[in-house]
Amino acid sequence: MNEFVLHARTGWGSAIVEAQLAWYGLPCRIEDAGDLFESPAARDKLRPLNALAQVPVLVLPGGAVMTESAAITLHLADLTGRDDLVPGPKSAERAAFLRWLVFIVANIYPTFTYADLPARFVKTEGAAAGFRAEVDAYAQRLWAMVEQGAGAPHFLGQRFSALDVYLAVMTRWRPGPKWFAGHAPRLTSAAAHAAALAALAPVMERNFPQGG
Repeated sequence: MNEFVLHARTGWGSAIVEAQLAWYGLPCRIEDAGDLFESPAARDKLRPLNALAQVPVLVLPGGAVMTESAAITLHLADLTGRDDLVPGPKSAERAAFLRWLVFIVANIYPTFTYADLPARFVKTEGAAAGFRAEVDAYAQRLWAMVEQGAGAPHFLGQRFSALDVYLAVMTRWRPGPKWFAGHAPRLTSAAAHAAALAALAPVMERNFPQGG
């Protein structure tokens, strides 16, 4: 196998990895994972590759399987020997990059796991809606912290990075572009810059047609 295989779902977190593969120009075949929320068959099909039945799942050309977008982000940078998405060990931006990458994936990303289908975690009848509202409000507070750490025109200031790719995708999710425009203008600007780049624009259009 000479190509990467990305198990993905349009508009989901797999778009973050798809964008990076496109940026690096790496050959990739996309396998639609199906609706992992609604389809038991889709979950059962993906579980041999990822026991959590979540995307992204990236099968490397040698057959090894990777999950976790941050791990994939770091691995692709190592594999290509490039530092245009991940600042190198001696880069002045390296520490900030790692700090905010882990912050996003460890703190903000899980809020979607919990709030997308709250009934998986809150079984009491009538409580799921309140649980989702609380998690969504917590996510907004977390995004406010990220906004405070953001530079311009990119998240790291003059340095474009994979953090901008994350923002290009995640600002399309709850609480939505209008909220980000009003409450996180620096994140909105960094996301827009990234989404408009020639290497990334087709990926964004495929995953979020007409900016949806």
